Amino acid sequence: MTPDLFSAADVPDDALTRPLAVRMRPRTLEEVVGQDKALVQGSPLRRLARPAGSTSMTAPSSVILFGPPGVGKTTLAYIVAEQSGRAFEELSAVTSGVKEVRAVLARARQRLVTEGKETVLFIDEVHRFSKSQQDALLPSVENRDVTFIAATTENPSFSVISPLLSRSVVVKLDSLEETDIEELVRRAVADKRGFGGEIRIDDTAVGEIVRFAGGDARKALTVLESAAGALDTGTERKKGQRKPLITAEVVSRVMEAAQVRYDKTGDEHYDVASAFIKSMRGSDVDASLHYLARMLRAGEDPRFIARRIMIASAEEVGMAAPQILQVTVAAAQAVAMIGMPEARIILSEAVIAVATAPKSNASYLAIDKALADVDAGNIGSVPLHLRNAPTKLMKQWGNHEGYKYAHDSPGAVAPQEYMPEPLRGHQYYDPNDRGYEREVGERLRAVRAILHPGTSPHEPRQGKAPGGRSQTPRTPHQ
Repeated sequence: MTPDLFSAADVPDDALTRPLAVRMRPRTLEEVVGQDKALVQGSPLRRLARPAGSTSMTAPSSVILFGPPGVGKTTLAYIVAEQSGRAFEELSAVTSGVKEVRAVLARARQRLVTEGKETVLFIDEVHRFSKSQQDALLPSVENRDVTFIAATTENPSFSVISPLLSRSVVVKLDSLEETDIEELVRRAVADKRGFGGEIRIDDTAVGEIVRFAGGDARKALTVLESAAGALDTGTERKKGQRKPLITAEVVSRVMEAAQVRYDKTGDEHYDVASAFIKSMRGSDVDASLHYLARMLRAGEDPRFIARRIMIASAEEVGMAAPQILQVTVAAAQAVAMIGMPEARIILSEAVIAVATAPKSNASYLAIDKALADVDAGNIGSVPLHLRNAPTKLMKQWGNHEGYKYAHDSPGAVAPQEYMPEPLRGHQYYDPNDRGYEREVGERLRAVRAILHPGTSPHEPRQGKAPGGRSQTPRTPHQ
């Protein structure tokens, strides 16, 4: 159960070491700002916050809080449990499997039977729960063994299974207005849980924090805490000045540092993902698994990882081992069905398959060269003998005339032109000699010799851009 930060009149000494955003969490629904629509009298959250017992049957048994970060989803779940007198249980959608879900539900059932005490089960980022994990919640939600509160930043219509969604009340939370953020900042300066009036802040500084926060209360309080820490309180006291003052200059200085830390977190995400892809491309299976482990431990959505592996199978392996794409697609489907922590095994298998497979980016380069021609307007008309001719008039135009049916020719390859006239002789696909693509290359040389007699099978003709310049394929992206 989460420690109670709300009920004590005075702030415990150990709580003062906690981040300002934690210390300043509202203790009651009346202290919550910016969510008036969600907290009107008679709303689901208001009914849930009433003392558990006789009124429980009139309150919803399942609520999904949907909104952007920093608007109070977790705080509202804490308050509901605290004000109603229910026990509080929290699960991580990133690290908890079906086993952990069932264990919590069993404890809640036991608590209800032996103590008569209800339980709030809170799951943050519920969109990361797999179908099987969400399915495990249904009996307890339906039987009211728990009051289920979930939080998500993604539309629950697409991320929560229909049976659970139909049993839930979705409460949409809005980004906080500038006046809401300003109120929170000034409250933190004055409240004894914050700085207890020991510092001052001017209006311009408050405005800077509000602008930077973008409706995120947690971000606003983090900047305020950094600004307070940057004050030289000792020097100001020695000079006999009044309480230290946070100015716009101080805020600007710490905001730059805060933004760097924020960006660094984002960079780390993209840096690790980039290293992950490049390690699979480079056939270093051990490095690939290392970066996979780092992403999993950082709480990366396993579905995001599965998508990157699928892309790598097509872009880096391609026709050198085309069966690897089937493996990674099946892995992505399994990850979506099973979820963490078991999904780590499936992801590992897919990563090993991609990293150890022979490599070819010929398919990737081929489509990009073809797209470059189309984008440049180098397309031409479809040859008449390849056109459709469902009517007599179209046949009179010459559509379909002279077309050779491939299956009537030896090897099912008919010597005729398929390219539009301006692209005659363009070759986009150039297979390498690794894996299955070696076999493809041998067959392709024979086919091209039939289709384009007189052209050397060992020297593929290069496509020309308008103006006669050779096409230069772009460098493959990450």
